[in-house]
Amino acid sequence: MATSVFASLPSSVASVPKPKPSSRRLPTSMALASGTEPTAFRISSELKTRTKLTEGGKPLPPPTLQQDGKVFDETVVEPRGLLDFIEQSRELVRHDGGPPRWITPIDCSAPHHTNLPSLFYLPGIDGVGMGLVRHHQRLGKIFDVWCLHIPVMDRTPFKGLVEYVESTIKSESHCLPNMPVYLVGESLGACIALAVAARNPNIDFVLILANSATCFSKSNIQYLSSFLDVIPEPMHIAIPYFLDLLTGENLRISSTFAVDQVSITQVFSGLFESLNKMLPSLFFLAEILPKESLQWKLQLLKSASSYVDPRLHTVKAQTLLLASGKDQLFPSSEEARRLCKILPKCRVRYFNNSSHNLFLEESFDIVNVMKGSCYYRRSSYKDYVSDYLPPTPYEFQKISEQYRWINIATSPVMLSTLESGQIVKGLSGIPSEGPVLLVGYHMLMGFEAGPLVIRFLNEKNIHLRAVAHPFLFNRDSEMLMLDSSAYDGMRTMGVVPVSGTTLYKLLSRKSFVLLYPGGAREALHKKGEEYKLFWPEQAEFVRMASRFGATIVPFGAVGEDDIFEVLIDYNDLRKIPFYDLLDKRLNQKDVRVRANSAEEVGNQDLYLPGLLPKIPGRFYYLFGKPIETKGIKNVYQDRGEAQKIYMHVKSEVENCISYLKEKREHDPFRNLLPRLLYQVSRGFTEEAPTFEL
Repeated sequence: MATSVFASLPSSVASVPKPKPSSRRLPTSMALASGTEPTAFRISSELKTRTKLTEGGKPLPPPTLQQDGKVFDETVVEPRGLLDFIEQSRELVRHDGGPPRWITPIDCSAPHHTNLPSLFYLPGIDGVGMGLVRHHQRLGKIFDVWCLHIPVMDRTPFKGLVEYVESTIKSESHCLPNMPVYLVGESLGACIALAVAARNPNIDFVLILANSATCFSKSNIQYLSSFLDVIPEPMHIAIPYFLDLLTGENLRISSTFAVDQVSITQVFSGLFESLNKMLPSLFFLAEILPKESLQWKLQLLKSASSYVDPRLHTVKAQTLLLASGKDQLFPSSEEARRLCKILPKCRVRYFNNSSHNLFLEESFDIVNVMKGSCYYRRSSYKDYVSDYLPPTPYEFQKISEQYRWINIATSPVMLSTLESGQIVKGLSGIPSEGPVLLVGYHMLMGFEAGPLVIRFLNEKNIHLRAVAHPFLFNRDSEMLMLDSSAYDGMRTMGVVPVSGTTLYKLLSRKSFVLLYPGGAREALHKKGEEYKLFWPEQAEFVRMASRFGATIVPFGAVGEDDIFEVLIDYNDLRKIPFYDLLDKRLNQKDVRVRANSAEEVGNQDLYLPGLLPKIPGRFYYLFGKPIETKGIKNVYQDRGEAQKIYMHVKSEVENCISYLKEKREHDPFRNLLPRLLYQVSRGFTEEAPTFEL
């Protein structure tokens, strides 16, 4: 006989029946107390773990996402917002007094027959469990999603909640030991996640925590309980701090209004519209947080903070902190900086214009944040190839806008070479099918890479996977940046850290790979070293390319000297007192490339050069004649033959650079002013002409 969803189960987790590891955990559709069937979620009174999918007694590897050959993630996502959160949550908000339970949203249509990592959502003080409603559809494609629901009248203490979640996690980890367990928590839920991770250091967790309540003792909300006794119900919901909890808006007039610029009618009209938008939230807030429950939740927050804080040093899990800059409940940005110093595997993303309830804000996309921060993986280690999620068209558009000023200022000219050797405008000389390895020269600061990747997607519908310096992926390096999310756009577009293994995997999937053998040594060259190649003496990529019959396309790019002039290079910086301290932090062992090489290319010291901006000139790219490796015999086994091809590729890159440097002198639109006049006269719909070929 099935157990009722609302059966009186003890709040002590110790008495909850242990799941059987031999059975696949599936949600059971069950009727609500009112006799109506839920439309937005399924409820399970007893979670069962998933079957261990095995082959020959060994666990199956994570499935390959069906993304090979796809340029974009074309998943159609139905827009959701605050009203959807309220509508779907009403089915759950009942004063039943039942224990906490797990729910799975129906629109998280994860393919349960495959091994996807589990994501457990732990709510804030609302306890409803539908806080990720805007993200359910996208999360359901890459996770097995479960949400914790804490009923309105439930009085399970903090430790009981931790034990309840812990029991489920242990069963899940036992069933799928080679997969990470994702805990996504906000406010109170962040404390639960940290507590579970602290108590289970041997489980592979990925924590994604928004506006953690670990700073409860530093927040103004701690003084609220003393006022609740004298405030009649439901007037307690009008406290401004709690408006921020659901709406992300406060009872304030938009800063765009100024008394000397608008009439008093406009001011009151704007105020009325704001209040009208908030009314559904206020009434619903009264349902999920009656005064008695609110008093209990405040005590729960205090217990959570005091329980977790002394245990933070034991948390070894990979953690991503999301901090809102306009959080009126907690000093979230300050707390994120504190936690980042304590947690050894922690990174932070700041959202300066966001309020407390970050997950419900229209501008926030949790899947996009996971992509940019490289926090999505399906095994015990991050595989930058098989775990990669293609960008959506909207993500690509946002990233393209970041390079818009470079495209306007430099108006890139791209030329390619046909099989016959003829140089033509555009990218028609680029092969249409992979595997293809584009090998070229890295301009100053790598300014040429962004426009190159964007143009290939727009013109050829080809997604270039760039091989980049490990500095772009290192935690300590990120902490040195003014903006911790500076490289998120590049990682969203598929940049991977340089390694032979990564190159092998990309070519085996017939990808288009962008490779710079000179790496940081070229991109951070010293004064007087413009357009000089710093390649290793020995071939590094030819034998790998020949193994998969990849086509090698050499290319050159010029224009850096028309953008900036290097005033202070590495040699100058080393003369500055105490610079060696920063130098050691920038060039630590984890970010060294070819550290054991005695060649100059092995001396890839990272630094920030002093640059003098110039009136922008123009960028020029020339892709040489494709070099086929498929028909060449013995390249993979014969190192001598591979070296010949390697030197040929290098020579072609140098020839491309020389050609462009000579021909650009005859470009009538090389200078900015005539180029802008041409484009303005045509509404920026046409690219300015260039030299004759």
